[in-house]
Amino acid sequence: MSTYANPDVLVSTDWAADRLDNPDVRFVEVDVDTSAYEEGHVPGAVGWNWETQLADTQTRDLASKENFQDLLRDSGIDDDTTIVLYGDNDNWFAAWAFWQLTYYGHEDTKVLDGGRKKWLAEDYPLSTEAPDHEAGNWSASAPDNSIRAFSGYVQQTLDRDDVELVDVRSPEEFSGEKLGPEGLNEGAQRGGHIPGAHNISWSEAVNEDGTFKSAEELKEIYEKRGITPEKETIAYCRIGERSSHSWFVLSQLLGHPRVRNYDGSWTEWGNLVGVPIETGADPVAA
Repeated sequence: MSTYANPDVLVSTDWAADRLDNPDVRFVEVDVDTSAYEEGHVPGAVGWNWETQLADTQTRDLASKENFQDLLRDSGIDDDTTIVLYGDNDNWFAAWAFWQLTYYGHEDTKVLDGGRKKWLAEDYPLSTEAPDHEAGNWSASAPDNSIRAFSGYVQQTLDRDDVELVDVRSPEEFSGEKLGPEGLNEGAQRGGHIPGAHNISWSEAVNEDGTFKSAEELKEIYEKRGITPEKETIAYCRIGERSSHSWFVLSQLLGHPRVRNYDGSWTEWGNLVGVPIETGADPVAA
């Protein structure tokens, strides 16, 4: 991990197993399958439901500063707590939670490399008991909108040469053949992608065991398609979770200084009136 721009944001399963009883470390599981936590989780880990706790279901927005602060305090988290995030689907929503924690100012956040998949594969202990942590005193900072893109901002960048769009969905979604992953073909009136976007799937960044590829491999994946540290990058997917994974790779592992997650993503853009789309494959895709 030493070749990453910020190697401390990733921890190994061994590192995690050695700190299960450390009161200064809080493990948090955030899954696509929100029932997985009850089936067995890292001992002492709290579970966050991305659908109801990390989002405002009425406004289809991030959880408010106040609600997010309450969630962390209820999870036994203080301002100086080390938060270690993990989940299923190669850490999709663990990366989302990392992005959201960064958005609200928590500084000591890490991701368990390989996530739930690697923890299970290596037969580390699991628990079905819900932890009872003493309430914390964590305080949220003002939102850092430099790491978030809204639809209006994306529209303003379409003709800029210093901004690159990265569509991290599958080639079938990018081309317009599908509106979403299997079983999720809903949420947008139109299929396709934002004009000028590159199709670099989030999955290109991970190994078979769910761990992230080396810095050298990641750099090659992105730079051969024009995604360099000199330009601002906006990543998007369908609802923002897969693009937060790519945001994590670009901003944290490769150290690109200007990376935004467009969390409105295709379910917003594909429904907006008056905005352009393109269809067809990316001519420079892998």
